[in-house]
Amino acid sequence: MAATDRVVGLGQPCWVSLLTADLSTAQHFYGAVLGWTFRTGSFGEGFSVAVADGKPVAGLTDVARSMGVGVSWTAYFAVGDANEVASRVRERGGTVAVGPLAVGTGRVVLAADPAGAVFGFWEGRNVPDWGIGKGSAPAWLELRTRDAFAAAMFYGEIFDWAVDRPDRCEVRYEDEMVTVRASGHTVACLRGGAIEADPDPRIRPRWHVYFRVDDVEKAVEAALAAGGAVVAEPTHSKVGREATLRDPEGGLFTVTERSTC
Repeated sequence: MAATDRVVGLGQPCWVSLLTADLSTAQHFYGAVLGWTFRTGSFGEGFSVAVADGKPVAGLTDVARSMGVGVSWTAYFAVGDANEVASRVRERGGTVAVGPLAVGTGRVVLAADPAGAVFGFWEGRNVPDWGIGKGSAPAWLELRTRDAFAAAMFYGEIFDWAVDRPDRCEVRYEDEMVTVRASGHTVACLRGGAIEADPDPRIRPRWHVYFRVDDVEKAVEAALAAGGAVVAEPTHSKVGREATLRDPEGGLFTVTERSTC
């Protein structure tokens, strides 16, 4: 993450990163599907930053194999004190897997909630002009889990959601899901019951990332040509046309023609 003034409020999503086992394969695939270019990250070999329209979009980190974890997209949230939030995670039944670890100008933690969904949090300065649904950043984040209300309690307590402060996230129940809003803008949702209904038994509770594309069908064609797979065929949802894809290493994500849920 870049060293610049904080532009994302505490408790809000501040970055997404792909934990990959093969950086070259990941760059080839996402470059073909999403039109990204890449530059070397400031954290050294094995880390790169995806760029779209001249601005950072996401990170790719070649650590899945060394950490013994599956290839996946991970959402990170801004915090003021990584030690304090890590303690809250443990106290509320979650797991801290890595950190707090000093990285660049800040500190990062990789954790899992009580249902097993992996997420991260970052103490430090954030990437400029990055925000969910803003510019070239991801269009949407969605926690797919078993119990959305239990998840909302967990994340609300560790990130101070729903506190009566203008710089913190507000939590609402809307359309059979929990939505997380910041400054009047929806930045994420928590959806329950989706795991047991999923036909793929390999899919577990997770934070799922949506990326904006101009044409869903073209993105699907590019994904197949680059060695990926289609998990959910293009369809019209409540928020527009979308399709869920799997990259060659197993990372799941959705492409959508709309920017918000």
